[in-house]
Amino acid sequence: MSSTGLEGHGVIVTGAGSGIGRATALALAREGARVLVADLDRDGAEKVVAAIGTQGGTARAVVGDLGDQRVVDEVVATAVEEFGGLDVLVNNAGIMDRFSAVADTDDAEWDRVLRVNLTAPFMLTRAALPHMLAAGRGSIVFTASEASLRGSTAGAAYTAAKHGVVGLVKSLAVMYRDQGIRANAIAPGGTATAIRVDARPGAHGPAVIGAHAATVGRIATAEEQAAAILFLASEAASNVNGVILPVDNGWSAV
Repeated sequence: MSSTGLEGHGVIVTGAGSGIGRATALALAREGARVLVADLDRDGAEKVVAAIGTQGGTARAVVGDLGDQRVVDEVVATAVEEFGGLDVLVNNAGIMDRFSAVADTDDAEWDRVLRVNLTAPFMLTRAALPHMLAAGRGSIVFTASEASLRGSTAGAAYTAAKHGVVGLVKSLAVMYRDQGIRANAIAPGGTATAIRVDARPGAHGPAVIGAHAATVGRIATAEEQAAAILFLASEAASNVNGVILPVDNGWSAV
């Protein structure tokens, strides 16, 4: 029997084909959860499903762009049909911006980053909530960022999106706590993942952000971030709601 209370629970993890999402999907599966692996990368998603199967777990993959309502509906419907319900949603998928300052952020960069990092999690949460409300319980965990706590770690688009995630978490916590729904987020600091910043050489934003790089401290592993997500998703955090948990080796304290 899992000490986290997650055994047999239906779980969705987005961005689960690599990095923090992959580590989270594997960690949840080890606790006996049944995991819907959602990712844009088919190969990555299928490898995670196979890895979960190898360790004796249950997983399914849905591949597609979570900014598309049809994909969102497929993800939720598949989890509910395959697992008999939806208990946990981990809104982890995200992309970086180019560290662009406001004056240098074009519409394409702004729209793409906001769509992936804020609009897609909103859409998926909206689709998942009716199932959680019908069951009278649910845990929703978001991957926010150090950039949701300060203005010196990313560009305008990413910073605005992650601050938006924090607002969404807090709104959910207030609106649905009496219906058994919890919403929390981790705020990762520097973490070893495949995400890279395609900064424009000589641009104002990267030059400013670079001046703050020395305060980052030790780079975390994806598994360290996953451990925090697992806690927030689990019964161990049954009275934790509306929290933004920095997982940053004290970076936010500097």
